Amino acid sequence: MRFLGGTRPATDLTYADVFMVPNHSTVGSRLEVDLTTPDGVGTTIPVVVANMTAISGRRMAETVARRGGLAVLPQDIPVDVIGEVAGWLKTRHPVYDTAITLSPTSTVGEALSLLTKRAHGIVVVVSDAGSVLGVVTDGACRGVDRFTQLAEVMVDDPLTIPAGTDLPKIYDVLSDARVEAAPVVEGDRLVGVITRKGALRSAIYTPAVNAAGQLLTSAAVGINGDVAGKARALLEAGVDVLVVDTAHGHQEKAVEAVRAARSVAGSVPVVAGNVVTAEGTRDLVEAGADVVKVGVGPGAMCTTRMMTGVGRPQFSAVEECAAAARSLGKHVWADGGVRHSRDIALALAAGAANVMVGSWFAGTYESAGDIHDDGSGRLYKESFGMASARAVKARTATQSGFDRARAGLFEEGISSSRMYLDPARPGVEDLIDGIVAGVRSSCTYAGARTVDELHERAVLGVQSAAGYEEGRPLPTSW
Repeated sequence: MRFLGGTRPATDLTYADVFMVPNHSTVGSRLEVDLTTPDGVGTTIPVVVANMTAISGRRMAETVARRGGLAVLPQDIPVDVIGEVAGWLKTRHPVYDTAITLSPTSTVGEALSLLTKRAHGIVVVVSDAGSVLGVVTDGACRGVDRFTQLAEVMVDDPLTIPAGTDLPKIYDVLSDARVEAAPVVEGDRLVGVITRKGALRSAIYTPAVNAAGQLLTSAAVGINGDVAGKARALLEAGVDVLVVDTAHGHQEKAVEAVRAARSVAGSVPVVAGNVVTAEGTRDLVEAGADVVKVGVGPGAMCTTRMMTGVGRPQFSAVEECAAAARSLGKHVWADGGVRHSRDIALALAAGAANVMVGSWFAGTYESAGDIHDDGSGRLYKESFGMASARAVKARTATQSGFDRARAGLFEEGISSSRMYLDPARPGVEDLIDGIVAGVRSSCTYAGARTVDELHERAVLGVQSAAGYEEGRPLPTSW
């Protein structure tokens, strides 16, 4: 990466401060670009879902891994629960989505409460033996009493797709039948659900899987308590990537925690952070981190910078830390501050191997939060920062009332924020499509076929606020 004119700015920069200049390119198509990340964790697109309680759970982890990314399960989740989730994720199909299943005597109310959990939009009605009896959609439930049994509203003898059917054939069959989704079966056994878009996506994306062909899983561990013990328990539960996570990664306790995790991790990648300097990066790498998380204060739910004055503009932080990690043969993840696909492309240009996304994914079907209606028909989910009073309260649930109250006095994050679902793009896969399309296009402009080449070839300039505003589309006339 180099700056336009060869002059490095004297001030630190955010993503909004910079732009990428087109290069001469021999890359003829976006599909020539390989977004497999160079950090060795196994992701085939540079997207990692941040370990936030309101965002990263089993549905998010499954869906994102199927499209090549990785979701990090939060450290606040008990180890036995993470073990259950990890085991469940290992049994998920790399192509077919998990079906929502109910019995014929289940009610419309039950179906409606589950339909917004997944983007495929159908409930599969099954017999006691597990065979497919029918399919229920949101449309079939409209205007129907919520206590009505599904047997009365389901589509009997629905279209089913035999497991192993070629993806183009699946797309054609669903299109000809004018249905968006259908159950996938292997004999009488329900395997999952496939949608028209799902068939297209599976032809474009490569799932993030481990050596056994199972979807990748990751989980975070904090820096307090028995770090080695918890890390060992997570590994025994089947976690593929360990993340040692704290807001201030350049402290001795964090360094010790990384050493402890590294001592039990074996060949499993260890990610650690967060830091914003070359020195912090080197200390974590020397302690055993394979990847360093970069970012203090850029997240949408974070109030650290406004409360403490501590942090650093994210683009410059990523650039410096990535250079330090690269000199040691390691990598960084850019954590926070991304709101558009351009930001992810710029983070990769700055040297990041992967980019963590948090609040951007909160307003999706797959995020861990419950869905709400704001009274006007708009759907939203609540999100909150992991250092907020809400998160601290959950994290200290086993402590005495006095200790919990004392901890609650110190918070650095928003405790409740409404993240609205976009009716046109309500699923996390919709957002990933936009991200990947944008980053692939950035690579073609730069003449890069890989993430590493994007960093090597990127030419960036610095712009004014007016320059950034000029690049924003106008949804209405002026």
